[in-house]
Amino acid sequence: MTTVTNTALLFENATNVAEAISIGGREGTLQSAGSSEAASLFDPEQKPNPELLFAGAYAACFHSAVIGVAKALGTPLEESVVHARVGQLKDGAGDSSLLVELRAKLPGFDRLKSRELMETAHKICPYSKALRGEATVALVVE
Repeated sequence: MTTVTNTALLFENATNVAEAISIGGREGTLQSAGSSEAASLFDPEQKPNPELLFAGAYAACFHSAVIGVAKALGTPLEESVVHARVGQLKDGAGDSSLLVELRAKLPGFDRLKSRELMETAHKICPYSKALRGEATVALVVE
């Protein structure tokens, strides 16, 4: 973990920066900074929850990494899909950790090459890096 005193400098060269505000935790609302609209985080009628939001962000980030890896190898992906499933898992002590499954359909690649692309993307994806050692992540080729 890095501790800084001037966050303006920390984000000076950052890209894809977003801000969200949580009010009430898991059973409250979430809103984008600068917006007055809030989304419920706990609604049995399929409204957003923290795991859904994380799954969406992770799927998009990981998918971008897979596309980048394929492009670097000279074989651009077309019509690929990445599906992320995120949940929480409690250990024997009652501590929670994230459980993630990333499924990818990579048309034009056989299962072995698809697996290699996913494993390489998993090494460079910022979300994957952030979870290393702190979550269980399964990579699945469809």
